[in-house]
Amino acid sequence: MSRHMQRELAHLEERLIEHCAAVEKNVALAARAIQERDEALAKEVMAADAAIDMEEVEIEEECLKVLALHQPVAIDLRFIVAALKINNDLERIGDLASNIAERALRVSREPALPDFFDFGLMAEKTQAMLRNGVDAMVRMDIDLAHKVCAADDEVDGMNREMFEIVERRSADDPSKVPVLLLYLSVSRQLERIADHATNIAEDVIYMITGDIVRHEGAEPAPQG
Repeated sequence: MSRHMQRELAHLEERLIEHCAAVEKNVALAARAIQERDEALAKEVMAADAAIDMEEVEIEEECLKVLALHQPVAIDLRFIVAALKINNDLERIGDLASNIAERALRVSREPALPDFFDFGLMAEKTQAMLRNGVDAMVRMDIDLAHKVCAADDEVDGMNREMFEIVERRSADDPSKVPVLLLYLSVSRQLERIADHATNIAEDVIYMITGDIVRHEGAEPAPQG
């Protein structure tokens, strides 16, 4: 590998790490906004999404430039492919954080529901998955990447728990259904963030080993 390409790949890695940190921060702020019913914080998250979108475009352009100028092979090529996909997942996570903030705006105008779901804990788990996925890339740590994939089941379980809570409370007080559905949507957005974090981990596994592990263990499609 030429020194010039080595520098560009190192710079690309740094940008991905910074991009992840910005996205992770927005997820945390969005979760706070929904829990604290903080309209100003929700608007801050939504405003920050434009910078995340712009960074995604710039990182993609940098990846394509390295591909065109240096024609990397083997693990360097897999790193660029993984970086392109991880970059896209980070942008989608940023959109989902903005969606949560939009729900927080609407929830802030509704009567409070005491003793409700712990979105902070669910957000912490999704953030940890996201952070560990990028750390696995930086450290070339396949075990950590597999750990991220395994953690997705826990977040899925929390989303199912949220559905059950909303179902019970809707039956107890139908007048609360509109706000309960907003909370259920937040849970679903967090669950989708965890899915994108899993995608990142799977891309890291591909980068390290060359193996594509998406859909492993999925049920086969029914034969018609």
